[in-house]
Amino acid sequence: MKIGELARKTGLSIDTLRFYEKIGLIDRPARDGAGRRDYAPEVLDWVAFLDRLNATGMKQAGRIRYADLRRQGADTLAERREMIEAHRAEVVTRIAMLTESLDLLDAKIATYREMEEDHDRHAS
Repeated sequence: MKIGELARKTGLSIDTLRFYEKIGLIDRPARDGAGRRDYAPEVLDWVAFLDRLNATGMKQAGRIRYADLRRQGADTLAERREMIEAHRAEVVTRIAMLTESLDLLDAKIATYREMEEDHDRHAS
C-alpha cells in the first residue's frame, strides 16, 4: 500500500509516517518501480501496536528500543517480553492512580450536589 493509503488507514500524517521511518519505529518499505514507498499490509498491525504503546504512556525512546529489538528477531523475545511486562506494571499503577482520582472527583461532585440541594431548600 502506498503512504497515502497507510496514512488514511492509521490516522497518521504522511510526515509522521516518514518520521517514524527515519527514527526506526517502522521499517523502510520496499519501493515500487517509480520509487514510491510500498508498505506491506502487516505494517497496519505494527502501527496500531505502536499507537497503543504510545497511548499507554510508553516514551518514544522505549518504542524505538522495542522496534530495534523486534528487528533483531527471536533472540530478543525475552527482552521484549520484559519491556512489555515492565510497561504493563507502569500502566497498572497509573490506572490505580486514575481510579483514586476518579473516586475523589465523584465524591466532590456528590458534595456539590448536596450543597446545591441544601442551598435550594433554604432559598425557597
